Amino acid sequence: MKRTISQVRSYDRSVQLLLVNQFTINLGFYMLMPYLAQHLSGSLGLAGWLVGFVLGVRNFSQQGMFLIGGTLADRFGYKPLIVAGCVLRTVGFATLGLVDSVPALLAASAATGFAGALFNPAVRAYLAADAGERRVEAFALFNVFYQAGILLGPLVGMLLTGVDFRVTCLVSATIFALLSVVQIRALPPRRAHDDTKGSTDGVLTQWRGVLANRPFLLFSTAMIGSYVLTFQVYLALPLEVRRLGGESAFTTVAVALLFAASGLATIVGQTRVTAWCKGRLAPGRALTWGLLIMGAAFLPLLAATAVPVPDAGTGRWLLAAVPPTLAALLLALGTMIAYPFEMDTIVRLSGDRLVATHYGLYNTICGIGITLGNLLTGAALDAARAAGLSALPWLALLTLGLACAAALYGLHRTGRLTHAPSEPHPAPA
Repeated sequence: MKRTISQVRSYDRSVQLLLVNQFTINLGFYMLMPYLAQHLSGSLGLAGWLVGFVLGVRNFSQQGMFLIGGTLADRFGYKPLIVAGCVLRTVGFATLGLVDSVPALLAASAATGFAGALFNPAVRAYLAADAGERRVEAFALFNVFYQAGILLGPLVGMLLTGVDFRVTCLVSATIFALLSVVQIRALPPRRAHDDTKGSTDGVLTQWRGVLANRPFLLFSTAMIGSYVLTFQVYLALPLEVRRLGGESAFTTVAVALLFAASGLATIVGQTRVTAWCKGRLAPGRALTWGLLIMGAAFLPLLAATAVPVPDAGTGRWLLAAVPPTLAALLLALGTMIAYPFEMDTIVRLSGDRLVATHYGLYNTICGIGITLGNLLTGAALDAARAAGLSALPWLALLTLGLACAAALYGLHRTGRLTHAPSEPHPAPA
């Protein structure tokens, strides 16, 4: 932890503020979102399909609008989009706690999602710009603060929701309001290195240029697998714990252990892992190893399918908790290896031009991939139960990790992860 604090202090004030901002953003978000579905279905009595629709609107308004947010950040500067996103999330979260009509809930949900689309690409582009040649280390620290917010947020939310979910919403909104004020007063203005605002290129021309960046698109597609695999901490792993452990207090503790193990491993080990990888591995090889380890994370679960399931007792509890926890730790390790180099590679492939737009498109591509990947993972889990083939989903996820690692290795060997194309942004006719 001393190493992490020392590294944070070595950066400019703007980078330090962005790191703290990201922790606070995740704290405010994750203290509310895990309990929103329960509030909608329980306190407000909405039907299940309506709950899913409200949550889906939030996800779509974020994933589908990342490209818009990134484009606006490149056009008008990073700070205005970061502030606008935090202000919009303040309004959205406060509204979620104060209204009970479906149209108002949908509007609030859309606002919270669009807020993320506004500030996420801008924050990453700002961090890349101010970190300079130390981008890899800066994004490693970014992941530490990111995971710390995810780890602490649900705990704070659990305490507040025990009083009233509306209290949780208002506290979260207050956090974002204070964050908006701090950023307005303390965050220096920053915009893209290239003069996008003064460019004669239209937005559609710039988008065509980004879409013509073939190495970037190939890299984005290859990295979809990493997001599908890491998302299983929220989908397949908890379901596996519940399948074997049943609905009990033990299961609740075991699921909480998954998240705690992943978050704490990242907070403790990220900077050391990044320093080790940067000193020994080229970025493409680090990405390849990261994806290999993410795929290998499902080997403990695959091996566990060969063990007879005890009827009850300690043996069944261990089988329900240990393999998923090992998988969560390996997923965290793979992410620690890959994430800083992943964020750095996007900047390099952009040619340091329209960086926020590239981040926005990248997030959109990966968001679509997560949705499709989760649908396929859910189908595999259902098929495995129906056919009695418990190894099927873990084998599929292992294969996905190996395939994506092979794709990244191929891009690395052919030099496509090193340089952007010479003319990635064609001039308008």
